[in-house]
Amino acid sequence: MTDLQSEGGGKKEEGRTKNKKVEIFTLFPSFHLSPSPNLPLSSLSEAEGQSPSRTQIIAGVDEVGRGALFGPVVAAACILPDEVIDELASCGVRDSKQLSATARSRLALKIRAVAVDCQIGVASVREIDRLNILQASLLAMKRAILKLKVTPDLCLVDGNQRIPNLAIAQETMIKGDARSIQIAAASIVAKVWRDELIVRLAVKYPEYDLTNNKGYGTAKHKLALERCGASVLHRVSFSPCRK
Repeated sequence: MTDLQSEGGGKKEEGRTKNKKVEIFTLFPSFHLSPSPNLPLSSLSEAEGQSPSRTQIIAGVDEVGRGALFGPVVAAACILPDEVIDELASCGVRDSKQLSATARSRLALKIRAVAVDCQIGVASVREIDRLNILQASLLAMKRAILKLKVTPDLCLVDGNQRIPNLAIAQETMIKGDARSIQIAAASIVAKVWRDELIVRLAVKYPEYDLTNNKGYGTAKHKLALERCGASVLHRVSFSPCRK
């Protein structure tokens, strides 16, 4: 397994990429999540600056894995029905970094169960090294949005960077995972999905302690890079992986 997703390349490369995509979807059938039927669509709350009388389909979008040394960057796009917003907030939905792994897993299941639609987008290690991590993160977010089976009127995007060439209205929101339940839900779903992927990849690359560090640059991970060198799923554009 040399990469997770790739664009371009010759016929042989395309064949390998197709097989890798099949492997990911087999391991993670939730890569495409079906929209929940008969659920009303989300609207942006007054706290987020819109009139409550104007019903809009709102998608929260966030990415995880931007600072990791290993593995892809993963994004999620989430559309939630209005009536579950308060319930999710009371259940503890907030910035995924503030939650334990157990709490994230529990909440991810709940979010996916009640969401109008929730999808994952990935940018591969190769794309990270080719484009840079910022552009790869924006690409992963765009892919998550475009996979939504329900087209949103507006995307709330965590951070201060707009997604290039997105033909849907978008609004950036600094610290959005602390200000928007939709973005917080997306951050949780993306984090759980990526962590599950890295844990599975850890079986193939046990020397890097991936089960514990999830691809981030812990002291043990960096020591393994010095001793063993980088694997094909390390981001060679990141300086610790070039040593």
